Amino acid sequence: MYPAVLIVDDETTIIESLEGILSDDGFEVMHAFNGYEALKKIEEGSPDIVLLDIWMPGMDGIETLKEIKKTSPNLPVVMITGHGSIESAVDATKAGAYDFLEKPLSIDKVMVTINNALNFRKLEEENIYLRKKSIEKNSITGTGPAVQKLYGEIMSAAPSDAAILITGENGTGKEMVARTIHQFSARPEQPFIIINCAAIPEETLDSELFGHEKGAFEEATSKNKGKFELASGGTLFLDEIGDMNINTQAKILRALESKTFQRIGGGRTLHMDVRLIASSNKNLEKEIEAGTFRKDLFFRLNVIPIHVPSLRDRKEDISLLVDTFLEKLSKQALGKKKTISEDALKLLIDYEWQGNVRELKNLVERLYIMVKPDHIDTEDIPLPYNPECKPAELIEKDLFLLEDDLTLAKKRFEKEFIKKKLSLEGGDLESAAKKLGTSVKHIKKSIK
Repeated sequence: MYPAVLIVDDETTIIESLEGILSDDGFEVMHAFNGYEALKKIEEGSPDIVLLDIWMPGMDGIETLKEIKKTSPNLPVVMITGHGSIESAVDATKAGAYDFLEKPLSIDKVMVTINNALNFRKLEEENIYLRKKSIEKNSITGTGPAVQKLYGEIMSAAPSDAAILITGENGTGKEMVARTIHQFSARPEQPFIIINCAAIPEETLDSELFGHEKGAFEEATSKNKGKFELASGGTLFLDEIGDMNINTQAKILRALESKTFQRIGGGRTLHMDVRLIASSNKNLEKEIEAGTFRKDLFFRLNVIPIHVPSLRDRKEDISLLVDTFLEKLSKQALGKKKTISEDALKLLIDYEWQGNVRELKNLVERLYIMVKPDHIDTEDIPLPYNPECKPAELIEKDLFLLEDDLTLAKKRFEKEFIKKKLSLEGGDLESAAKKLGTSVKHIKKSIK
C-alpha cells in the first residue's frame, strides 16, 4: 500500500506539478484548494502526510495547521510558501509543522522531506506502541477503590515536574508507580534511571549518584557518569531513600536547591535537569525524629506524596491479580492457562499478605510450576496460606526440635527462619538480607 499525500494549495499549477511527480513515484495523491476542503479530505481520506501552503484565501495555512493538529496530532504537515520568512517558519513550527519549504520548490528537496517525514511518523507510531506496552506492563493491576484513588493521584501528579515521594510497604509496587508516572510525564521518551539506596554501600553511593573523574580515588581508573547525569532530561528514581546515609542526603539536598552538581574529583559544575521521584517503606517522619533523615530534604521530596496501599487494604483485587499472573505465566511458558478453584482463591483472599503483591506473585508462580494439573485446588495451597494443610510427615520447620546435635538443629532453624523472612519480604533477597543483618550471598547459600 503506497503512502497517501494531500496537497493543499490555491494555485492549480503547483497542485498539478506535484501530483504528476508524486504519482510517478508511486504515491497516492489527493488535493484541496483551501483549508476547509483540506480538513474534509483529511477526515475522509486519512492521508499519511500533508503538503500545506501558508498563504491561502479564507483560512490560511497556519490556521489550517492548528485545526489539523487538534484532530490528527501525529499527522506530519510540511508547510509551503512563496513568501518565506523567519516569522512564518517560527509560527509554523510552534503550531506543529514537521518542516518548512519555500517556492520555487526543489523536487529533490520535496522528495527527501516527504520520505523523512514518513519515516519520522513511523518511528513516532512505534514509540507510541512501545510506550503503551510499557504502561500496560508497569501499571498497578486492580479495580478496587484503593487502586482507583492511586490511579487518580498518578494522573494528577505525572504531568508536572514536581518532586514526588512514594510510600508503601515492601512488595506493593512503588517502582511500578514511579515508572507509570514517568510514562505519563512530559519526559516519557527520556531516560528513567533507578538507584536502590538500600543496596549500594555507603562509601560508593556518592559516586553512583554524582559520578567521578579518573583518579578521584584509588579505584577510579576511568571517568564515570553518575545517575544524575545519566537521567538528564528524564526521571531519576531514588528507591528506598530512607536507607540513605545522612551525609549523602545533604549532598542531594544541595544539588536539588542549586540545580547543579559536580563529579567527585571534578571542578566543572554540571546542570541538573531531572524529574525526581523517591520512595520509602519507612515512616520518614519518625526517621526525622530519630535523627536519621533530614527534615529539609523530606520537605523538598514530599511536594506530592503518593501512598501505595498494601494488598491487605485491597483484597478485592486479589482475584484479578491471580488471574493476571496465571495469564502471563501461560504466555511465558507457551502453555495452557491454569485455573484456580473458588475455595483455593478464598484461602488467598483471607491470608494477610505481609509481602504484598510481590509475595502473591511468587506464590502463584510456584503453584503454576509445581501443580501438574491445569486446575489449582485447596490441597495445592501450602502452609502458611492454607491453615488446613496437614502434611503426612512432620512439618520441616519443627524438625530442629528433634535434633540431638545442636549444630544441626541451629542449621535447620536458620534455614527455616531465613525462608520465613524471605517470604515476608516477598522474595526480595536484598531486603531480607538487610532485615536479617546478613548478606545476599549468605541467604543464597542457606536456601540452596
